[in-house]
Amino acid sequence: MHSTLPLLLDTDFPQISRDELMTLQVNLGYRCNQSCLHCHVNASPKRREQMDRDTIDLILQVIKKRNIRTLDLTGGAPELNPHFRYLVSEAAKLGIHVIDRCNLTILQEPGQEDLADFLAQHQVEVVASLPCYLQENVDAQRGNGVYNNSILGMKKLNSKGYGKPDSGLILNLVYNPAGATLPPSQMQLQTDYKKQLGKLGMVFNQLFTITNMPIKRFGSTLISKGQFHEYMRLLKNAHQTDNLTGIMCRTLISVDWQGNLYDCDFNQMLGLSLPLPHSKQPHLKDLINQNPKGLPITIADHCYGCTAGQGSSCGGALE
Repeated sequence: MHSTLPLLLDTDFPQISRDELMTLQVNLGYRCNQSCLHCHVNASPKRREQMDRDTIDLILQVIKKRNIRTLDLTGGAPELNPHFRYLVSEAAKLGIHVIDRCNLTILQEPGQEDLADFLAQHQVEVVASLPCYLQENVDAQRGNGVYNNSILGMKKLNSKGYGKPDSGLILNLVYNPAGATLPPSQMQLQTDYKKQLGKLGMVFNQLFTITNMPIKRFGSTLISKGQFHEYMRLLKNAHQTDNLTGIMCRTLISVDWQGNLYDCDFNQMLGLSLPLPHSKQPHLKDLINQNPKGLPITIADHCYGCTAGQGSSCGGALE
């Protein structure tokens, strides 16, 4: 696999700094039941990295110490971590808003038959990846059968109340472009999704459009196809300065499966650590005694992926 980091470090991206820490985004491991081209963490069924119970208990300590408001769980498939349900349950007891970044097909996996009930019981917001409402596009990007299993997963969540008005159970969908292009208008695409999925009797709250980052599996594919520099020009030419105020790294810290800290999930995959004073490799335990507010954010050229066009974050477009 081609490394994109050497191509990203010489950057003219504007220097930015942290605001108040509001969200802890935790990668519970790289194991997944899918292996998608655009996946920036190289997740797959073959990966074995998983966060252990001691590190998860440390997360709960940091949440209390730093008054974290949102716990954003990702992977891989976060539900495959054996301590996933323990963490969700304990965070819910603290009144924390929990987000599960779910790929929908996980709901069809053996051992996950009651997952939808568990998520609903703990009022977990589900952010579900569904790259298109058309079967041929989803299966082309994610593998044969993924579309049908995704639809079954979404119907299961709907049956518990997810996505329905006044249920209090939030189901948001995520769209990633299939190739080296920027996402289309989030609002227009959301309208299309609601119309097409509505024909199948399905509902959801919002659609999030997220720009593909030129790193890991997707970045390597760009290099192999000779499209890397062209894609970077696209991102840079579409840069919008106004988007700098809303990028997620200002109020979020990303935690890897070992408890190490990064400014965002993308920096985590590039090995660009959070620049915490007096710590070569910042770790969760450092957050017990150090407030990261005001610290500079580690930047490189991939950051243009968050400010290009309508902007991109884990909560979708910034505009």
